Amino acid sequence: MSPVLRRIVYVFSYELFAILLTSTALILMGFGGGNSGIVAITSSAVALIWNYAWTSAFEAWEKRQEEQSRSVSRRVVHAVGFEAGLVLILVPILAWILSVTLLDALILEAGLLVFFLFYTFAFSWLFDRFVPTARSTPAKAQNSTR
Repeated sequence: MSPVLRRIVYVFSYELFAILLTSTALILMGFGGGNSGIVAITSSAVALIWNYAWTSAFEAWEKRQEEQSRSVSRRVVHAVGFEAGLVLILVPILAWILSVTLLDALILEAGLLVFFLFYTFAFSWLFDRFVPTARSTPAKAQNSTR
């Protein structure tokens, strides 16, 4: 599988499972199925758009810096900035869709952030195990196709 196709499969499968899991969790928490689905789809779309916008802006800033390497501190700033922006964007949206207070929406968003920390790790690990990169394909499997 080409690297571009692999990334596309990763993003779409990640978001599909995220929408299903988020919707189910919200339904189990007592929110209606319709609102839960709207929240899950909206959150997914906002995260995709914000990720693209934030990463583009961050990389533009990064190009203007003297030091070009991605240090741990620079990666932390990128991650924290992404998550902070996502919270600022999503909290009012969640409050509006679910008809809850901003504090309730903030608590819900905090729970989603913790969930997605573990979900992202588990999904990425499983994806890499089941959809290996061409580089990680065992030599035996590569030789058998010749």
